[in-house]
Amino acid sequence: MERYGFIRDMMDVKILILFVTARLNAPATIQEIYELCYQDEKLTYFDVCDAVPDLVKSGHLEESEEGRYAITDLGREHGALTEDSVAYTVRERARKAVERYNRDLKRSGFVRTEIVSQEDGNYLARLQLDDAQGKLMSLELMAPNQPQAAVICRSFQRNAELVYNLLMEDLLDEDEFGA
Repeated sequence: MERYGFIRDMMDVKILILFVTARLNAPATIQEIYELCYQDEKLTYFDVCDAVPDLVKSGHLEESEEGRYAITDLGREHGALTEDSVAYTVRERARKAVERYNRDLKRSGFVRTEIVSQEDGNYLARLQLDDAQGKLMSLELMAPNQPQAAVICRSFQRNAELVYNLLMEDLLDEDEFGA
């Protein structure tokens, strides 16, 4: 069965990768680049795995020691000249995927968790929520085992703002202010 899509050849893959990486706020792994570029069912992970090293060799991308990739000035310049050749629907879906990724990346910098083993065998889940000004909230919760501490940390990472808002709502009860 023939697959349908807008990606026709390796050049389309490379242009799409440049389009995506030009909009990222931080270097990304090949897996992340693939997930952001996968807006057309003709694109495969192997296409991205072939294209990224080629883009590094040509000077359009640079690889960090951690195996993350960022666009270079040359890549940004050439990508801007060629990005119109990417189908509009693919380009728009990729742009929205990158916006979500950048939002999540920014948010993850504001929510921090840590699990600390205690001498008594319990575990301490340290939770922190920051904003651009600094620390908003710091909370430590005791857990009887590491799996429960890990669940607390994962849940906080997903719901940090909700936890903060619920605490603030309860702590700043409107009745106390005469409202």
